[in-house]
Amino acid sequence: PKGLKHDDAFAILDLEGDCGKSGSTAEGLYFRDTRYLSRWQLTINRQHPLLLASNLDDDSTRLSVSLTNPDMEDEDPPFRKDTIAIVRTTFLSECACFERIEVRNFDLMPRRFGLEIGFDADFMDLFEVRGLHRNARGKRTARTAGAAVQFAYAGLDGVGRTTDVHFDPPPAALTTSRATFRIALEPGARSIIFATIRFCEPELTPNLLLPHFLSAYRAKIRSRQSLSADAVKIETSHALLNEALRRSRSDISMLLGKTDYGTFPHAGIPWYSTVFGRDGLITALFMLWADPSIARGALLYLAAHQARAFDPASDAQPGKILHEQRQCETARTGEVPFASYYGTVDATPLFVVLAGRYFTRTADLETIRTIWPSIVAALDWCETHGDTDGDGFVEYFRETPNGLSNQGWKDSYDSIFHRDGRLAEGPIALVEVQAYVYEARLQAAAIADRLGETARATAWRAKAAALREKFNAAFWCPELSTFALALDGEKRPCRVKASNAGHVLMTDLTSPERVQGVVAALFSPELFCGWGVRTVAVGEARYNPMSYHNGSVWPHDNALIALGLARAGHK
Repeated sequence: PKGLKHDDAFAILDLEGDCGKSGSTAEGLYFRDTRYLSRWQLTINRQHPLLLASNLDDDSTRLSVSLTNPDMEDEDPPFRKDTIAIVRTTFLSECACFERIEVRNFDLMPRRFGLEIGFDADFMDLFEVRGLHRNARGKRTARTAGAAVQFAYAGLDGVGRTTDVHFDPPPAALTTSRATFRIALEPGARSIIFATIRFCEPELTPNLLLPHFLSAYRAKIRSRQSLSADAVKIETSHALLNEALRRSRSDISMLLGKTDYGTFPHAGIPWYSTVFGRDGLITALFMLWADPSIARGALLYLAAHQARAFDPASDAQPGKILHEQRQCETARTGEVPFASYYGTVDATPLFVVLAGRYFTRTADLETIRTIWPSIVAALDWCETHGDTDGDGFVEYFRETPNGLSNQGWKDSYDSIFHRDGRLAEGPIALVEVQAYVYEARLQAAAIADRLGETARATAWRAKAAALREKFNAAFWCPELSTFALALDGEKRPCRVKASNAGHVLMTDLTSPERVQGVVAALFSPELFCGWGVRTVAVGEARYNPMSYHNGSVWPHDNALIALGLARAGHK
């Protein structure tokens, strides 16, 4: 499948540029976690065209597909394949999907044929598409109006959603599920059809006059360029490295979404194309050297959405940083807890870490002053609601049965376990989270010095030193030559060799001799497979190289480890 994205919209299309040919796929056009177009299928004389080429632009802004007709022996005169060229160009921009369909006759005789587009809008939200069973849904209607079809959905959340499908020129026949164009072409002649799919919710005010395809594409390119206009550009003498850098810039640019607070990097299409606190913070952290505006947008957004009160249904506590935010129907009705969900233990200290490193990178005191209350509240959470038993470690324990059972970056149900394979029971203190908290206190202390809050700076440094001592005593496993994966609710170490301990290297949380032990463990044959450091070592009870978190290799995990290795002198 091919993926397109623009702000809060994304599309999953097949190689032909269609979606929904079979009803069980995740294909479609999505906006704010809802599928606004579930079927879009092009045929010629009711037959599937043949695929010649399918290309997604290097910057993932535009899908270009080349097709041709199959043999059509039943026509009079019969069609031989490869006589009609069909070129489709598709992109997303400003709450709409734009498509240009060009057909050209390469036969030696005039040709008449029908070009049909079948379409539908089911308004299933993302969790339904992923398999959530619902006892009831809202009401959907559809009507034609001139050269357009409007689908409307009155959701159980009280939100009205609409999908408008518009064609230019008007089709010869139009129903609420199909547009038919009668095309007559002389040899060498061509014809062009434009289709626009606009998606809307009540708080959005769509332009009544949609821009032309070319105008919309120019506006999209300008918008994409403006998002990364100030980012560092690098060119080297190594062609492959240049390609990797260019691809990375393109991918980051595609993930960026505009908010009222600046840009925010979404976690990824299809299922995570929305705000995730941890993912956004880590992405912004790695982009600090190249484009600190991403960090500024992430910090301001997350500060504005920081939890202010207790809400067990969303795992929210005062000072906690957002984990995930959804705008679909099941989130708004409470069928899933993710409208604004705070079930993450690491986003809160990572927020403070990013704030400190952003300030070091930019000296942007104005932004730091703006989010200073959120920094203080985040560290207060680490010392209170994040450490309910007062043992000095930040732990997690979900408050809603619908929430995540594990709330670190390894958030699958079976990712935190003891050596014999037994799942750890909470509250659980993860090894990497203690490193984040330690670094957060030091970063916040440096900011406090700059703001003249010396008492807070002194207190945070003292708490960081105390954590360092407690951590090394409680987490070190001499038999593994590395740190335990976690402590369970009984303070028993999960003596499992895992990648998590590598995140400790990003900080001064441990002594140099133990750093060498962690490095040796990371590069042991059980953890380092050649492609990277595995999430869990070969031989551990729950090791499975095909699993989500128990033996697979994760890029961001390895990137954080690499950052720590470089810091420790092991580049």
